[in-house]
Amino acid sequence: MAFFSHGAGRRTTTATTVDTASPPPGAVMDSAHVGDIVGALGSIGQHDTLEGRSRWQRFKMLLAVIGPGLIVMVGDNDAGGVATYAQAGQNYGMALVWTLALLIPVLYVNQEMVVRLGAVAGVGHARLIFDRFGKFWGAFSVGDLFIVNALTIVTEFIGVSMALGYFGLPKAISVPLAAVLLFAVVAGGSFRRWERFLFGLIALNIVMFPLAFMVHPSVKDTAHGFIPSFPGGLNSTLLLLIVAIVGTTVAPWQLFFQQSNIVDKRITPRWIRYERIDLWVGIVVVMAGAIAIMAAAAFGLGPDTMGTFTDAGAVATGLSDNMGKTVGALFAILLLDASLIGANAVGLATTYALGDTLGKRHSLHWKITEAPVFYAGYAALLAIAAAVSFSPDHVLGLLTQGVQALAGVLLPSATVFLVLLCNDKAVLGPWVNTVKQNIVAGVIVWSLVLLSLALTAATFFPDLTTTTLEIGFGAGVLVGVLGGTGMLISWQRGKRRETERTAAELGNLDPDQVEELDSTPLTRAERKAILAADRDTWRTPALDTLERPVFSTGRMAGMLALRGYLLLAVILVGVKVFQSITG
Repeated sequence: MAFFSHGAGRRTTTATTVDTASPPPGAVMDSAHVGDIVGALGSIGQHDTLEGRSRWQRFKMLLAVIGPGLIVMVGDNDAGGVATYAQAGQNYGMALVWTLALLIPVLYVNQEMVVRLGAVAGVGHARLIFDRFGKFWGAFSVGDLFIVNALTIVTEFIGVSMALGYFGLPKAISVPLAAVLLFAVVAGGSFRRWERFLFGLIALNIVMFPLAFMVHPSVKDTAHGFIPSFPGGLNSTLLLLIVAIVGTTVAPWQLFFQQSNIVDKRITPRWIRYERIDLWVGIVVVMAGAIAIMAAAAFGLGPDTMGTFTDAGAVATGLSDNMGKTVGALFAILLLDASLIGANAVGLATTYALGDTLGKRHSLHWKITEAPVFYAGYAALLAIAAAVSFSPDHVLGLLTQGVQALAGVLLPSATVFLVLLCNDKAVLGPWVNTVKQNIVAGVIVWSLVLLSLALTAATFFPDLTTTTLEIGFGAGVLVGVLGGTGMLISWQRGKRRETERTAAELGNLDPDQVEELDSTPLTRAERKAILAADRDTWRTPALDTLERPVFSTGRMAGMLALRGYLLLAVILVGVKVFQSITG
């Protein structure tokens, strides 16, 4: 396995030392990914533990760990997210709030799996896919990421231009200014400085509370929105918006960003429980923000504007005209803040993956001269996205929704790879998924597939009735239950065969050895303590020493079928967006 280090000697950074002369242990590939945790709110020594710590000391350690989960969640409410939630609020009121509630377990389950992968393996998501599944599947996965991320960053610059345009700053100034600012923050060679800047932007999300309060929301209507419904009936337009909400709330780039950011922050298995708390904090913030944006459009624009959404900039102007300049300004500030956070996180997700793929240094701990490919890739991505954002306005408005829908369609494929990696014992050891985690993950993947199938059917056959689509969902649920039951039975049979092999191996031991094993039974608490100690210290071995898993014929056929269908679904999303552009 190649070691990403160029140059020699040692370089001292804030609160830690990076060794550039010797390769890091295990699967870790960049020496900058080993050392002290250096966060915006504190530091933790590389070999520090929780043992003997007071509650206050543990809280300070939690603050030092907080970052990747919060940033990836708040980055989820980016420009595309603001536009999508505002569109849902303006066109359907609070009737689609239930989609956000249903996405909470999806967010946690997906990102918690990424937390374990990053902390235990010490390498990025792209690197694991390439090493465990080969170049064929790696190219598909990373290829999807690069395309969707590049388009997503375009939408972030659209958000910047709309937000600053509200305050009178022309696009010719606002977009280049934002691009330079984003690059300057990343290229400082200090992980702590970058994270503190992101925390500053996240703090600006506080404006969502006065924004939601000033539009005088109806508690009754908001509460009623948590009850699932399909306003106007199921059709391709509503399904496209629901898929867009899914895609902007649970985007594929989040998997790549959080895993790489956990690796870059040097979070190891002993801090996974704190990183889970970090993730929940981020989920609370992102859900509060999404509901506030939806409410601002639903109650601040009035019933006369329902069904007339164009873009987030028009929402800010409409709020200003209907509720006053302060409300419009708060929405514009929220849009600008979301765009900057989103562009930063999505851009880093891409260049982290680029470093994984090319075998180059990819850490915010390195300076520009020490990791030129990493920073050059980030700069090129910003430059291209900024240039594309100068396209005609009507094209950009539809592109924003199309990108979110595209992310939602591709999410099942990304989640399948995630679940496969989290069941890979060679990679995760004692951290592999439990049966319950696999059942929940399977339900999530199949639900996402059914949603994209419904969008495909509604696009091909626009005259399909709501009843027909509901029957299709019911049939899909039945197929999922039967298929999941079959997989569970197959897993239990495999587990039983493994137990029988273990028993046979024990049968070959001398009677004295068997008696010794039986004479020291462990209590449940002792077994739990041993497992916890094993988890805290277990790290993935060097990836090139691991035997690559082999796909069964059935699994290979299923993966190819999923890939083929998703390719078709992506084309159909493009067709739907093109139809909207051409009227």
